[in-house]
Amino acid sequence: MQAVVCHGPMDYRLEEVPVPKPGPGEALVKVEAVGICASDLKAYHGAAKFWGDENRPAWAETEVIPGHEFTGTIVSLDDEAAKRWNVAVGDRVVSEQIVPCWECRYCQRGDYHMCAPHDLYGFKRRTPGAMASYMIFPAEALVYKISKDLPPAHAAFTEPLSCALHAVERANIRFDDVVVVAGCGPIGLGMIAGAVAKFPANVIALDMADSKLELAKLCGADLTINIGREDPVQIIKDLTDGYGADVYLEGTGHPSAVPQGLNLLRKLGTYVEYSVFKDNVTVDWSIISDDKELDVLGAHLGPHCWPAAIRMLESGKLPMDKICTHQLPLSKFQEGLDLVADGTKSVKVSLIPE
Repeated sequence: MQAVVCHGPMDYRLEEVPVPKPGPGEALVKVEAVGICASDLKAYHGAAKFWGDENRPAWAETEVIPGHEFTGTIVSLDDEAAKRWNVAVGDRVVSEQIVPCWECRYCQRGDYHMCAPHDLYGFKRRTPGAMASYMIFPAEALVYKISKDLPPAHAAFTEPLSCALHAVERANIRFDDVVVVAGCGPIGLGMIAGAVAKFPANVIALDMADSKLELAKLCGADLTINIGREDPVQIIKDLTDGYGADVYLEGTGHPSAVPQGLNLLRKLGTYVEYSVFKDNVTVDWSIISDDKELDVLGAHLGPHCWPAAIRMLESGKLPMDKICTHQLPLSKFQEGLDLVADGTKSVKVSLIPE
């Protein structure tokens, strides 16, 4: 089969590899679509989070097929796997991006998304990803059925949407909150949709692209601000009698979005960081402590949010045709990476195995 194989930063190759064979309790899945995530791009470019630096060892491994946001059809599985996941041959499925060990202290406590070994599809040799014609769902995986009525690229969007919904849950949004979402890419648009579902007083979207701000409105944003032309801090303070926003959700991955959020939040506000950063970020931590006593929270993956993400996609409420802007054959993976890197010509880019 055709597969993209990671040999290290800036060295991804389209190769012919054997079709994998499922073991006991596993499933063989024919991949229908796989999205290119910003983290895929940052791994490709050699970000220290993945390949290590003087402060941390490498986490990603070479000789691995990338791709962790995907959908596919079950080709074969045994009775054990069928019973565990309540699925059958021919079902369209998605699988959570992490394959937990179910043995470490985090898994034992239900926090499986922080699993100590932390084997994600597409980054570890134990869990090859979906940039291929076929892939294996290991026995430890979390698997869900999803409607065949959705276009494949839309179904593959379950992964980024679940991540966005987890960030929203971390924020503990209240009905009278003013919520600000930074970035109207795939994660930010999902954050907007999730925040709107919490029914706060206002959901405000920030971006530098008018086209993405229009998408934010379609996802439910009450107000959009082009930060290239307007000062979001002043606008939001004017809207809130000088106090500032209650909640800030960061989904851009750009270092400048961090101090922006700290500055536009009110005292005792909540900051939720979701993005993966290519470079280190420096801020004045006294804003967090002495100035405002902020709650600063991280968010990682989409634990316990996949069923909600599937329901949201199947409801037809999101403008998925406008979010899933590009579907390319697997052989054009480099073009897909370049589109994501450009940032101005696409929203969600997906690869479709031939």
